[in-house]
Amino acid sequence: MLAAIGVTTIEDLFDAVPSSHRFPKLDLPAPLSEMEVTAELSAMAEANDHAGDFAIFRGAGAYHHFIPSALGHIVSRGEFLTAYTPYQPEISQGTLQAIFEYQSMMCSLTGMDAANASHYDGATSLAEAVTVALEAGRGKRKKIILSPAINPQYRAVVRTYHQGRELKIAGDSGRADISDLVEMLDDQTAMLAVQYPNYFGQIDDLNKLAEKVHAAGALLVLVVNPLALGLLKSPGELGADIVVGEGQPLGISLSFGGPYLGFFACRTEYVRKIAGRIVGETLDQDGRRAFVMTLRPREQDIRRDKASSNICTNQGLMSLTAAIYLSLMGKHGMRKVAELCYHKAHYAAHQIDLLLGFRVDTSKPFFHEFVVKCPRPVAELNALLVEKGILGGIDLGVDYPHLKDHMLIAVTEMNSKAEIDALVDALKETIQ
Repeated sequence: MLAAIGVTTIEDLFDAVPSSHRFPKLDLPAPLSEMEVTAELSAMAEANDHAGDFAIFRGAGAYHHFIPSALGHIVSRGEFLTAYTPYQPEISQGTLQAIFEYQSMMCSLTGMDAANASHYDGATSLAEAVTVALEAGRGKRKKIILSPAINPQYRAVVRTYHQGRELKIAGDSGRADISDLVEMLDDQTAMLAVQYPNYFGQIDDLNKLAEKVHAAGALLVLVVNPLALGLLKSPGELGADIVVGEGQPLGISLSFGGPYLGFFACRTEYVRKIAGRIVGETLDQDGRRAFVMTLRPREQDIRRDKASSNICTNQGLMSLTAAIYLSLMGKHGMRKVAELCYHKAHYAAHQIDLLLGFRVDTSKPFFHEFVVKCPRPVAELNALLVEKGILGGIDLGVDYPHLKDHMLIAVTEMNSKAEIDALVDALKETIQ
């Protein structure tokens, strides 16, 4: 190998590195045993604030939900361990079946015909929905409409993902509502995307939206909270063509922001255009139930210039986690969690709205997040809340200048009445 490279010794490979920097003397402490290292690191970790020490009222795309203890035991079972890529179905039946079951449950939850085996996160899924919409328009439609009430990070990823293309992105630069977005539809529009519930937790009336979008020849994309679908009308019933979102609420811990799970479901006519993995069910030569990768060419993964997308992997462990969560909860469990979130959020909103100087936006129905106009800067309020062991809401003024001094509060089944009352009392103290 050295001869092929054109050098005689290993040391020759480092000639480009100045000799004074090749083997520096490191100021390292004396070696420690594993037990001593563990004790030292644990002591350092205790200096951090732990989320478990706080009552969490922050959401905006990542939510604090209860995770059944059985989930961790099931997801770590050896039957689910397999090679990185399940192209050899004869040795990957466990992984393939888990993916198939996940896809089936996501179709049931969203009311769509097909689902892939997941993307990296919700933002990536929305960006891939744009790709599919452009493909569906056969390259003739170069305009997409994004609601400003879609998560700002998702919209930023869409722009980054599709930079350099002749693509016009409209709708999200101002304060457009659903009717304004409909007015933007024309014969150049490939898709219109809205969030359900939206970024502010509100539930827009989408019953006639699909009809208007389809009349313009465009696709309707819904960005959804999967847990809310345990209570709300499914995107399929609303006429959506593509449904995307973040699967983190489905049994995946907050984990400092990841890894998460981007789900993607669509109608049958678009299934061959979607990225990611799709697993199908068939029978083997002995008539036994079997699973195999399907509906996509290998070129999707290995021939970049031929692929509609370069997403060639999936969050396998995360989709498995979501599948187990959905199995453990069932449709009744999903509805119960959604109802708890809904009722607790509405109790919190009512109590906060009674406080002098605070006003809750009740202009639209909401699920488990709501917007509060505050009498003081949100950053100041959150700093005071942290002192009382409460993680306050998102400062909406950062991404929406017209919402300066507005806080987005999230309430889930994990927030007890005592925690909600403590939040209300703490906010009350800030105005005294």
